[in-house]
Amino acid sequence: MMNVEEVLHMVGGAGETGYALNSKLQEKAITRTKDIMEKALKNINGELVSKGLVVADLGCSSGPNAFLNGDQVLPYYVAGVHGSFYGRLFLRNSLHFVHSSYILMWLSQVPLGIENGGVNINKGNIYISRTSPPIVSRLYLEQFKRGFLSFLQFRSQEIVNGGQMVLSFVGRKSSDPSKAELCQFNDLGLLEEEKVNTFNMPLYAASQEEVQQVIQSEGSFHIEQMQILESNWDPFDDSDDDQVFHNVKSRHNVAKCMRAVYEPLLVGYFGQQAIDDQVFTRIGHNVAMHPLKEKTKNIVFSLALKAKDLN
Repeated sequence: MMNVEEVLHMVGGAGETGYALNSKLQEKAITRTKDIMEKALKNINGELVSKGLVVADLGCSSGPNAFLNGDQVLPYYVAGVHGSFYGRLFLRNSLHFVHSSYILMWLSQVPLGIENGGVNINKGNIYISRTSPPIVSRLYLEQFKRGFLSFLQFRSQEIVNGGQMVLSFVGRKSSDPSKAELCQFNDLGLLEEEKVNTFNMPLYAASQEEVQQVIQSEGSFHIEQMQILESNWDPFDDSDDDQVFHNVKSRHNVAKCMRAVYEPLLVGYFGQQAIDDQVFTRIGHNVAMHPLKEKTKNIVFSLALKAKDLN
C-alpha cells in the first residue's frame, strides 16, 4: 500500500511545472480568507499572548503562499517542523494560533478496506465515481473522519485554551460524493491499465455536514466562522459567469495547476517514466471541459475554530 506521507508533497523548485509558479488557485483561497484570519486573531485573548504570539502554519509545500498571511501575524522567529499533521507536532499548550490551507482533504492513507484480499474493490476508478460500489464512498468517508478526528485531537492538545485555528480545504456542495468536483479527473487512461486498477487517490472532498459532524463529535472546538468559497478551476479565470470561451488556454492552465500538486504522488506510484505532459493535459481537459456548457468550480471550506476551555 502507498505510503502517503512519503509521496505527499508539491513539485519543488522554481521551474515551469513547480508549485511556486502554479499555485494561484491556492493563493486565491488564502487571499479570500484574510477577513476570517483577522477576526480569529482579534478573538484571541490579549492575556494569552502577552509574551508573544506562537503560530503554526501547517502544509505540505513551500513557496510564496506559505507566508502570504504573514503580514497579519508578523512572526519574529520562523522554524520548520517535520512530521504528519495527523500526528503530534508541538508541545502541549504551546500554540496560540494554527493556520492550514489546502491540506485536510488529503487522507493519511488510502482508505482501509478498499483492498479486499489483495483485490481493489474500486477497480477501474482512481477515486469515487458513479461506477464505484456503494461501499467505496463509505470507506473514503470513514478514513476522512478518522484522520480529521486525529487532527483535531492533537491540535486540541497543542493549542492553549481560547486559541484559534483557521482551516481551509477542498470540499463539496453535493450530498453525493460521486458528484464532487474532484471526480472530474477520475481518468488516467494514458497509464498502464493494470497499475491504474490498483491505484486509489488518497483524498476526500467532504460535505459541510460531514465536516461539522466530526468537529462536534470531537468536542474540543467551537465553530466561530464558516464560509464556502467557489472559484473556477482555471486559476487565471476570475469571471463569475459559466461560459468557457478559451478552452485550449483553460485546459493548459488547469493542467499546470494539477501537475504541480499531483505529479509527486503519481510518480511515487507509477514511476517517473510513466508520467508525462500528456497525462496532465488529459486531466486538464477533463476538468476544464466537463460539463461542456459550464465551468467546473473548485469548492473550498474555510473555518475558524476556537479551542474550548475543557479544564
